[in-house]
Amino acid sequence: MTLQSLDHSRDNYMFQRRQKKLETSSRHNLLLKPQTLDHKLTKRALLNLTTLGFTSSLATFLARPAKAEPEAPMEATSNRMSYSRFLRHLEENEVKKVDLFENGTVAIAEISNPALRKIQRVRVNLPGLPVDLIRKMKEKNVDFAAHPMEVNWGAFLLDFLGNFGFPLLLLGSLLLTSSSNKTPAGPNLPFGLGRSKAKFEMEPNTGITFEDVAGVDEAKQDFEEIVEFLRTPEKFSALGAKIPKGVLLTGPPGTGKTLLAKAIAGEAGVPFFSLSGSEFIEMFVGVGASRVRDLFNKAKANSPCLVFIDEIDAVGRIRGTGLGGGNDEREQTLNQILTEMDGFTGNTGVLVIAATNRPEILDSALIRPGRFDRQKFSNSKSNRTDLVSVGLPDIKGREEILKVHSEGKKLDKEVSLSVIAMRTPGFSGADLANLLNEAAILAGRRGKDKITLKEIDDSIDRIIAGMEGTKMNDGKSKAIVAYHEVGHAVCATLTVGHDPVQKVSLVPRGQARGLTWFLPVEDPTLVSKQQLFARIVGGLGGRAAEEVIFGEPEITTGAAGDLQQITQIARQMVTMFGMSEIGPWALTDPAAKQDDVVLRMLARSSLSEKLAEEIDSCVKKIIGNAYEIAKNHVRDNREAIDKLVDVLLDKETLTGDEFRAILSEYTDKPLNTEDRVRIKDLISV
Repeated sequence: MTLQSLDHSRDNYMFQRRQKKLETSSRHNLLLKPQTLDHKLTKRALLNLTTLGFTSSLATFLARPAKAEPEAPMEATSNRMSYSRFLRHLEENEVKKVDLFENGTVAIAEISNPALRKIQRVRVNLPGLPVDLIRKMKEKNVDFAAHPMEVNWGAFLLDFLGNFGFPLLLLGSLLLTSSSNKTPAGPNLPFGLGRSKAKFEMEPNTGITFEDVAGVDEAKQDFEEIVEFLRTPEKFSALGAKIPKGVLLTGPPGTGKTLLAKAIAGEAGVPFFSLSGSEFIEMFVGVGASRVRDLFNKAKANSPCLVFIDEIDAVGRIRGTGLGGGNDEREQTLNQILTEMDGFTGNTGVLVIAATNRPEILDSALIRPGRFDRQKFSNSKSNRTDLVSVGLPDIKGREEILKVHSEGKKLDKEVSLSVIAMRTPGFSGADLANLLNEAAILAGRRGKDKITLKEIDDSIDRIIAGMEGTKMNDGKSKAIVAYHEVGHAVCATLTVGHDPVQKVSLVPRGQARGLTWFLPVEDPTLVSKQQLFARIVGGLGGRAAEEVIFGEPEITTGAAGDLQQITQIARQMVTMFGMSEIGPWALTDPAAKQDDVVLRMLARSSLSEKLAEEIDSCVKKIIGNAYEIAKNHVRDNREAIDKLVDVLLDKETLTGDEFRAILSEYTDKPLNTEDRVRIKDLISV
């Protein structure tokens, strides 16, 4: 045998040995791979299920029988192939079979390998399931099949419990709690949302009686009648009288509406419920009406009793104007209040007392007789009812209020409550209480053992004008302010019908650099045309002094507030009071002056363009005439004004008596003083 044939035989023998080793290794790997995969899968499943704590699901999973063919790509092979290589093998007719899993996104392909003379199973991630791929596999006669996804009921159950189990458990516990706590008269809402938040007192102890209420005699008299009715109902029942169902207190803030409610609670001696109108409203639908029902059920169970609703405008405003329309939660609450106060079932033994400072926005069905019976007078134009009004006190009422609040305070002998009452027109009871409290604080800060007139005077200035500011340095600005304030005082004093000067000050307060104070002789319940015109002249005195003394180019912005006030007075004279050449007409719609934005938007102007021009012309004429009079007063009394300014710059504050004493030396005209009686013979017999 030749050498070449020996080499050839040796090569064939070596090739066959290598081929047998490869086949043996391949068979060994094929036998071990499913066991390894099964082992890995078992560990993964065991780890997940052990973490969740579901051992029963683990036992079920482990008890599943092994299958001849894999049902998922992870169980089939761990070899991966890119999509581009898969397409190349498909073009070369090397792909024999394709199994599609997970909606066509994963494929297990059997690819023949000519080099190894075997078939490989590989995993390919597909970009969806392209139509071109299906068509190409048909062209290449590839055996392909799609396998549906196996539903993992264990994972589905866990996901369902995680998303819905806890909410369902919480809802069930709420329903169980609400049903177990249900009372015969209470609403069936969770967390007590439907229960009334009213404060209940079987024997109210407010510490306030009618003796502590002053300055509102009419309203107090109404309440005294109600208290007597509650104490001795047989006295009125014998005459056929019935207890009022409701009393509505209206008036500006701080006039004592809540104080009256506390007084009647302390005097009546019957169960008392108190709450605010805003406590009915919540973010949940139906809660407000449910609380109203609960409140009246409790009140009827304790009748006769009183129910006080403070700030009832929060829930009782006119219906049909809210953003929610007829489905507005506030309107449903109001409907329930109307039904409980005077509905089909009636309201026996429950007296409702409500308070508001915005009666114009209340629904007409709420304030009609039968619900709120205490009427003062009826407005025939709007068919609305103004009920018990708690207005600002007059001078006598302010003096009585000051007597109540001055108890326990050490006042100096020179302090006169009647003078303080005269100096504080338009003050409410709360303002007067604050006044005496501020005076006591100032006296303590200054180291005094009594409250003097100085503290009272400073407290009034602080409440009306604001805190005392930094004093101005001497210079042109201070001189202009001095002439401005003296101009106010001189023009007002020399104009018939104006209030006398109380003091002139250069002490800055709030936004004002200087102030001129006037002392009303009597309460301005009725103001004449002469008095209104005199106020316009006095208000223009500051601007007139600047123009006459310094010239028109030197007038300042200090008169901005004065111009707003006198313009408003002049327009009211024309449009409201009929004090102009146009005649006694009411040229403004009352709805246009309401505080409520919705009511102002609904108001329409009934004025023609011609009439509006006449109104502007009359306003301009009134202000123009008053300005000429003011400038004449300044020109005719220039010497007196210069003297007053010198004294004012030196002392910074002039009292009314000091001001009139200096002015009387330079003029023979009668001056408006506090002792002068300004009543003209307007009535002829």
